[in-house]
Amino acid sequence: MSDSRELGFSFAPPETGGVDVLVIAGEHSGDEHAARMVKSALAQNESLKVCAVGGRHLKAAGAQLLFDLTQYSVVGFVEVLKNYKELKALFDEIVGWIKEHRPKAVVFVDYPGMNLRIAQRLADEGVSHRSGGATRLLYYISPQVWAWKEKRKFSMAKILDSLAVIFPFEVDVFEGTQLETRFVGHPFLSSDYDLPVSYDPSGPILLLPGSRKAAIGRIAPDLFAAFSECLKSKSKLEAVCIYASEELKVLLESILEKFPDVAERITLRPNTDSIGARAVLTSSGTMSLNCALANIPGVVAYRTHPLTYVMARVLVKVKYIGIANLLLDKPLYPEYIQGAATRKKLAAEIMDCIENVDRIKQTRNWAAELRELLDKPSSGGVADWLLEYVK
Repeated sequence: MSDSRELGFSFAPPETGGVDVLVIAGEHSGDEHAARMVKSALAQNESLKVCAVGGRHLKAAGAQLLFDLTQYSVVGFVEVLKNYKELKALFDEIVGWIKEHRPKAVVFVDYPGMNLRIAQRLADEGVSHRSGGATRLLYYISPQVWAWKEKRKFSMAKILDSLAVIFPFEVDVFEGTQLETRFVGHPFLSSDYDLPVSYDPSGPILLLPGSRKAAIGRIAPDLFAAFSECLKSKSKLEAVCIYASEELKVLLESILEKFPDVAERITLRPNTDSIGARAVLTSSGTMSLNCALANIPGVVAYRTHPLTYVMARVLVKVKYIGIANLLLDKPLYPEYIQGAATRKKLAAEIMDCIENVDRIKQTRNWAAELRELLDKPSSGGVADWLLEYVK
């Protein structure tokens, strides 16, 4: 087993004495998507032995949770540097556990910064099937190679056994790489998924600052300030701000203390609640796609570390940062990034979402286009894909 001094402990061995699948999901959204995959796979094969480095949703789905990786969810060059020691220790512990317990398959879910490095190490050390070992390396929810670092698709093809993608155009992206790539449908359109949000023309404003601590620290103040500006026009407006964990709730409460004029108008609620909203002010994360699919008019606000932003401007080659906008190739949610995300501009957009009937209708029409783009394939879904490799 690897040196785990930085972590303070080692991962537990499989409780069942063996393991068929290890799932690695490093973000809250990936944890949720992976949990639905595991739950469906276990429904088809009750004897399947699943361990996970993920979060509470994977544990609830029936996986043995070795470590809650969602607490280490970081984004951006600067944030990774700040957490380097812990991430390196975690990386070594995961690789060591796989080498010791030899699962039939490892399923990497999104989180490419760590996951692709783990896959490469397993290939380099002869653990993976492609390098002569017995463990299949599977990837669910592809890195966005179509947005930046496109050459990664060729290195992925050398080390992975199969890739399950959630956007239909991604199959074409990997054409010619000899990596078996399958569109398994978007999890938000699966039969067992209920959108956590809905459009309610008399509901509150929904504030979505994200699920990472660093991002929330930068984005939440912009959202709260924009809502404060909205109250100047409509003094009776209410807002709901969503959090993904108790730790993030505490962080949001500390930020909200700096906005005493709106604190009583903003309710903090867990992301387990179902919420109706008349408009959304959101970061570019997974929940923004949920809102788009639910016909909720909105606007994207995003702010990251200045150095990370400069690097992204050089490396990233897409027109939009919001996934709904990217898929539609048009601004369903107008985007305000870095210094452009001022309280007055964001507030003006939110008021337009509330009052402009044409915008509300356009949102509904574009959301219908989005659902059609992401509809599930006629072949099997992600659980069927997984089970093919652990027979």
